Amino acid sequence: MIPDASSCCSADSISRAKQILALIPGRATGAYSHSQGIKGLRDAIASGIASRDGFPANADDIFLTDGASPGVHLMMQLLIRNEKDGILVPIPQYPLYSASIALHGGSLVPYYLNESTGWGLEISDVKKQLEDARSRGIDVRALVVINPGNPTGQVLAEENQYDIVKFCKNEGLVLLADEVYQENIYADNKKFHSFKKIVRSLGYGEEDLPLVSYQSVSKGYYGECGKRGGYMEITGFSAPVREQIYKIASVNLCSNITGQILASLVMNPPKASDESYASYKAEKDGILASLARRAKALEVAFSKLEGITCNKAEGAMYLFPQICLPQKAIEAAKAANKAPDAFYALRLLESTGIVVVPGSGFGQVTISLVEISRKTNI
Repeated sequence: MIPDASSCCSADSISRAKQILALIPGRATGAYSHSQGIKGLRDAIASGIASRDGFPANADDIFLTDGASPGVHLMMQLLIRNEKDGILVPIPQYPLYSASIALHGGSLVPYYLNESTGWGLEISDVKKQLEDARSRGIDVRALVVINPGNPTGQVLAEENQYDIVKFCKNEGLVLLADEVYQENIYADNKKFHSFKKIVRSLGYGEEDLPLVSYQSVSKGYYGECGKRGGYMEITGFSAPVREQIYKIASVNLCSNITGQILASLVMNPPKASDESYASYKAEKDGILASLARRAKALEVAFSKLEGITCNKAEGAMYLFPQICLPQKAIEAAKAANKAPDAFYALRLLESTGIVVVPGSGFGQVTISLVEISRKTNI
């Protein structure tokens, strides 16, 4: 027997479900929607963005997607014409970006996060990499920023974000802001600020800086990875470019309706006045507190291990420790014809059953070329 919904759900939850169903064509999740997503759900997301940032948001700027990844692929398809088009990507990097750039035939232009300053983004280094790429005939078209960081777990300082936005404005770059871990902040002295908020705080208007912001229901405290929901918010693009974005989105007809609903709920959760708010807040706070405890436990554990250093956990779901291998391990790796970090990762797997990815898998380089034979990351 199926229980009466009113016996197990709060009144506001039932009311919300009915409101959402009324927005969907055919009042069911099996029909196609508008290619950008159901208008009422985009309205809810726009309202959530406005509430978060303190600046208006427009439902027409929002494209609902099957997770953040399809939005990334869409923009790479739009931005990359041939191998001479480049995208600036942070290293260590989330492999989605290198794979998507390669898939669409472009060139990855790396900029290296500074491990010694807590994985800081140094504008001077980004500019150096940009100028070097341009000197090689690469037309650099966009800058990717992941905040909070994946796989490094840092949270950008607000001042650093202002510098990044100004840099993109001055250099004519599209800013691709991966903000899927915006709820995961563990450091007391850190706070998430969206790049949309930073852009508007600088007084930039709709046509001043092309910005694409990504959000996903796979991350944060919700973790609905298999539901495949998310969105991208596009601002600062001209009408002809927006038309092309819409055309590409229309090729896939629409994202799945269940994911669209979840994306709207993530950005428009229960309010304090709702009956369901107490249980919602308790579950959310419990999950985030658990993630914070585990991040801290790993940070402390790494700091106690010989030959390992690790920056503090600030956000996202990651730590990126550095391992200083002894000379005998370097020699053993060479004898086995393997890179030291890959050799270490395989030995760790064989000895403990623990699976790790060598630092080189994230594009990571050692602190200096002199120490390249001694230092690695996992």
